[in-house]
Amino acid sequence: MPATTPAAPSGTVLASAVSRATRRLMPMIVILYVVAFLDRTNVGFAEDALELDRGISGAAYAFGAGVFFIGYALFEIPSNLALQRFGAKMWLARIAITWGLVSASFAFVQGETSFVVLRFLLGVTEAGLFPGIIMYLSEWFPNRDRVRLFAIFYLAQPFSQIIGSPLSGLLIELGDAAEGGITGWQLMFAVEGLLAVAAGVVAIFLLVDSPEKASFLSVAQKTALREAMAAEDDLRRSDGPSGVWAAMRNGRVWYFTVIYFCLQIAVYGVTFNLPKQVAGLVGRDVGWEVGLIAAIPWTVGIFACYFTGKHAVTVTRRRVWGALLFVSTGIFVFASAWAGANGYALLGIVFITVAVSSFLSIGPITWSFPTAFLTGTAAAAGIGLINSLGNLGGFVAPNLREAIANATGSDALGIAALGVLPFLAAAMMLGTKRFRTSSDRLLVDVREERADRPA
Repeated sequence: MPATTPAAPSGTVLASAVSRATRRLMPMIVILYVVAFLDRTNVGFAEDALELDRGISGAAYAFGAGVFFIGYALFEIPSNLALQRFGAKMWLARIAITWGLVSASFAFVQGETSFVVLRFLLGVTEAGLFPGIIMYLSEWFPNRDRVRLFAIFYLAQPFSQIIGSPLSGLLIELGDAAEGGITGWQLMFAVEGLLAVAAGVVAIFLLVDSPEKASFLSVAQKTALREAMAAEDDLRRSDGPSGVWAAMRNGRVWYFTVIYFCLQIAVYGVTFNLPKQVAGLVGRDVGWEVGLIAAIPWTVGIFACYFTGKHAVTVTRRRVWGALLFVSTGIFVFASAWAGANGYALLGIVFITVAVSSFLSIGPITWSFPTAFLTGTAAAAGIGLINSLGNLGGFVAPNLREAIANATGSDALGIAALGVLPFLAAAMMLGTKRFRTSSDRLLVDVREERADRPA
């Protein structure tokens, strides 16, 4: 009995440190990713207008929508290494400011070439944001809390669409109704790009590089966090790769890269096409009404993502739930294509909602595995590799959809093709059972966690 007595205060102090850091850091993290996800996906609202005003064909649009991820992939790992060198606060702020300026520049697109070039530059300037935040959270929070924190971070995706879909539609309508020589899509890009610049400036003042520099934590809280993270780093170093090149050669890193690629095929295949798909289902032009309807799947996804993050606290739950959610994603992407082809508007919205809720919930689960065995420069390289190559699914998805739709004459078949790879990811998620190592101890069983808490 006496041996266990000191653990309670330590656990209580650690819990208070995690709670205080969550309240201080997570709102800014969510805001950064809200504007990032909005700026990379708002192009879906301008697809028809860009074709009419600037002669950008469907094939050029699909290539431009996807080429973002080429620039993103090329500069992801260098950006992660720079973040580790210069500190998360300044580097994440730099990313937001530069991508915001590029995003606002879309207001000046003149044709296919400038559109594709700016999409590529948007990927270059935004490279490192997502994996940088994943690294940032893994250096601030113990793994048993990390899926919950990743889930809060992932809520930025639905929030960006809940807020951004109606906002984008409204800005397009306001711009088109104005008589100042500016079109609606130009106003949308300008306003939403400058929001990212503002968020980057604010991040300089609100983010803190590490617990040691956090004035909002007490000495005891800093010590509790430092000891918890040091213990995790020891486990990661015993099981994971050491250094940049070891991480890039590691089989587990490549395994999760494939899983993440399959996920991103579904995410961006649905997201880039969502405004147009919803407009087709309800028989309306893209505008604020379509934006409101397109926000429904993301609204429901908030609750699904939060529930998963709160309850997927063991290795087994994360593995099984991840596999089931991948299967659900594939099934309901197929189902939404079928409903659209047969004119079932309400069913189509329901099926899209389930697909979006499913793939949103998978993300936090997926990232809990590599962050349990990667640390230091290996984390910078490994997380960057998984995210950069996995995000190439965002390049493949719109081009695959467009190619199949053109070859078959069916938009529904183009959408349905995006639902195939999630089934492969489901099988691979179950296969992670082969990777059990001592770092699995970082994924604390909820019963053990509750047992450690004072009565």
